[in-house]
Amino acid sequence: MRRLSLVLLALTSLTLFGCDALRDAFSPRADVVARANDQTLTVERLAGWAGQSKQVPLDPQTLGRVSRYWVEYTVFAEALAAGRNLRDSAMAATAMWPVVSRLKWQRFHDRLVTSQNLTPQQVDSAYQSGPYRVFQHILLRVLPAPGTKTTDANALVRIDDQKRRQAEQLLPQARSAGVRFAQLASRYSEDPTSKVAGGSLGLSTHGQFVREFDDAAWQLAPGGVSGVVKSQFGYHIIRRPPLAEVRDSFRIGLQDRMSRHTDSVYMDSVVAQRKIQPVSRAPDYAKAAAQDIDAARSSSRVLVKYRGGSLKVRDFARWLDALDPQIINALPQANDEQINQFLKSLAQQQLMLEQADSAKVTLTAEDWQRVRQEHDSTMVMITNVLNLSPELLRDSAGASPTARVNFALGRVNDYFDRVFHGRARFYPLPAFLADALLADARWTVDAAGVRRAVERGQEIRSDSAQASNAPRMTPAPGPAPIDTSRRQTP
Repeated sequence: MRRLSLVLLALTSLTLFGCDALRDAFSPRADVVARANDQTLTVERLAGWAGQSKQVPLDPQTLGRVSRYWVEYTVFAEALAAGRNLRDSAMAATAMWPVVSRLKWQRFHDRLVTSQNLTPQQVDSAYQSGPYRVFQHILLRVLPAPGTKTTDANALVRIDDQKRRQAEQLLPQARSAGVRFAQLASRYSEDPTSKVAGGSLGLSTHGQFVREFDDAAWQLAPGGVSGVVKSQFGYHIIRRPPLAEVRDSFRIGLQDRMSRHTDSVYMDSVVAQRKIQPVSRAPDYAKAAAQDIDAARSSSRVLVKYRGGSLKVRDFARWLDALDPQIINALPQANDEQINQFLKSLAQQQLMLEQADSAKVTLTAEDWQRVRQEHDSTMVMITNVLNLSPELLRDSAGASPTARVNFALGRVNDYFDRVFHGRARFYPLPAFLADALLADARWTVDAAGVRRAVERGQEIRSDSAQASNAPRMTPAPGPAPIDTSRRQTP
């Protein structure tokens, strides 16, 4: 009976420590944290790095991520040592997935709006009576003179009268200037934004400007010039240039407005047709995924449902790898509505890429050149960080494959050692390049080994702190009690 009680007590204790403790209790003591093909990261090496660095938190999540980074860099170095070409087109396309996806969407977008390119007749009609206008103006501002108090009513009246007379004197020139109106605006206008563009205010819609300006401007026929118009900003002379002067800029501006409208309408139709809807606990799942990206990469939990598919946590993790890292940092502070809108936008982008693939959208030669250039730039950065290149491997490591691998692994460990000691800045391997390399590798990160490295790192850090705080011994005054300068003869 006593023996049974002891067994139950032992099992209860293990339960209190959780499943991880139970698993560790019945497994050999972990000496290895991570494996990358035939290479290993030992508990002692990782604990030594982390324990001697005061900036690195000693917790399983941090050291687990460090172990994953070590695996990625080791697999990269092994690939270089084996002579693998990491700059070929297939690797560039995989590693540069965010760039490829963005360009593919742009080509799909171009195809959507190409069918809506405006004919010359449509441009003429839109300019004559459409909802958009182009105006130029000369503005003479009614502002107090320097040093004049705005409460001095007489001074303000004098300034206002001066600007009005100046505008009236300029009006005959403006009405007869034709295309030279731009020169007058550049010379006399006191609107700093438009004067550098010859007074042009760009493409505008009715109601965009203050009422006095709008009422006068929208009555003008092409080529017409208004009288002097008073607004809260001062005195305006407004011109509506004829289409011949602004055809190209008007067409481009109009096409851009139509393109943005097409995008909005298209996106709205996708949401309606596919019934894109986040699941009830999507914000909680998204926050959890952002805190543990490594675990999220393999999760099939659904975040957003839509007709014909879904956005899963692993898809979400992939998108986070492609987006600005600040988005991950902002997620914990975002509310549920903001996160749901963000997830819906990711689902829309996922659908857009699926439709682009279905439409057989391909990149242009210029697009592929850009992809290769960005990939080459990334490769140069990584090899510089490691001080490792195919040429250096060939020249320094000799012909033996084993020697090249050992040399490459030495550079990886040296880089991590310098990072932990604050002598180098850490750059994570680009996520999509790392995924492509890991797909062809045998690798693991052992949770028990990580926990052991945390424990050992804490011991090292504690010993280091005690050593630095220990009082230093000072020699006593006078000669040594024993003469150690020479040995005594018997």
